[in-house]
Amino acid sequence: MDRVQRIGADIRAARRRYQLTQEQLAELAGTSTRTVRDIEHGTGKAGIKTVAEVADVLGLALELNG
Repeated sequence: MDRVQRIGADIRAARRRYQLTQEQLAELAGTSTRTVRDIEHGTGKAGIKTVAEVADVLGLALELNG
């Protein structure tokens, strides 16, 4: 699993922990359901800002490893 897929899996797990639908998460993050779906599957071209906003709604932080 690559980094993008791992981030998506972590977001999906957190969303499920909070018992949110993809639609609810999208509304809270100010994005589309399709974008949330693409992030969770590690596909699409969501920008880092959008991914960070979705993660932030769930209390997740994106970290850079050097």
